[in-house]
Amino acid sequence: MLDYMDPGGPDAAQSPSTAQTRTPKRGSEYAVLLRRVRDAGLLDRQLRYYLGKSVVIGGAFVAGWAAFCWLGDSWWTLVPAVFLAAVFAQIAFLGHDAGHRQIFGTRRANYLYGVIAGNLGIGLSIGWWTSNHNRHHAHPNTEGADPDIMGILAHSGDRAKTGKGFRRFIFRHQGWLFLPMLLLEAGSLHFSSVRAVLRWSIPNRVWEGVLLAAHAAGYLAAVFLILSPAKAVAFIVVQQGLFGFYMGCTFAPNHKGMAVLAEDDATDFLRRQVLTSRNVRGSFLVDTAMGGLNYQIEHHLFPSMPRVNLRRAQPMVAQFCGEIGVPYCETGLFDSYAQALGHLHTVGQATRPAGSVNQIEA
Repeated sequence: MLDYMDPGGPDAAQSPSTAQTRTPKRGSEYAVLLRRVRDAGLLDRQLRYYLGKSVVIGGAFVAGWAAFCWLGDSWWTLVPAVFLAAVFAQIAFLGHDAGHRQIFGTRRANYLYGVIAGNLGIGLSIGWWTSNHNRHHAHPNTEGADPDIMGILAHSGDRAKTGKGFRRFIFRHQGWLFLPMLLLEAGSLHFSSVRAVLRWSIPNRVWEGVLLAAHAAGYLAAVFLILSPAKAVAFIVVQQGLFGFYMGCTFAPNHKGMAVLAEDDATDFLRRQVLTSRNVRGSFLVDTAMGGLNYQIEHHLFPSMPRVNLRRAQPMVAQFCGEIGVPYCETGLFDSYAQALGHLHTVGQATRPAGSVNQIEA
């Protein structure tokens, strides 16, 4: 998500309806899989599940701020800062699901949920995120088209070689810098949200701006009215830094180290989504911590599938990929990070002169 620091403009973005409903022609391999998934009821809305999630996470949000107020002007408020970092990430996952229309059957209801969770709850524009994120879904890991690989990191050796000055330094050392840079991720997301509201022609930009301002005013007022300036700054640094770190660690295993496609690549929809995505083996803890995004392949194939159904769809998709001979990548959590970081490090070596690379390898 740090790659959203160069997000591009709205004119190039896919609309939600275009990015999420476009499917290959009837009779294609994807259509066969889609039929199986639909017949299994896996695309049906799961309102009870999302109601329960919303109540639990909303309660955690209130409890975290209540604990913050109860502790008062104390360094112990860094404890709820850590807790609220995780809660903010869980709210972001709900906003993500609403942006993909996983929760309700209508666009309007999902959008209203998204602006409450995103703009008002955690200070991120749902309009900006939906526009940007749908471009990623339409062209995953595609250079020149996927905003997630057009930012501060290089995902291919060819792009790494184009780096100049400070950017070249980042590319060269990105394998080591990636995790520390995630501490800046929340700031990047807030900056991109505000910039989009001010400069992009996103729908309802006035209301989105009002809700972003309301979040910022409430957040800063609570922190600086209760804490001394030094403690307030420390709280913000810890809470926002860990929020961004959590989000970045959730997204890191999804595509880094998988196939990177050229802008004119003609790979069909099913293969494009599967070959560029990596799954992380699930469990109740992993599924909860990663907001269901550990089922990245299933999510990319069926963006509007409710999160709770992704786990059920996984064996069906893996079996179908085996039937048609498409590689299906699934690994453990720690191995996924090793693969992602190893890929970033390898790509970064492309910035070194040929002689120095050979010397390092020797």
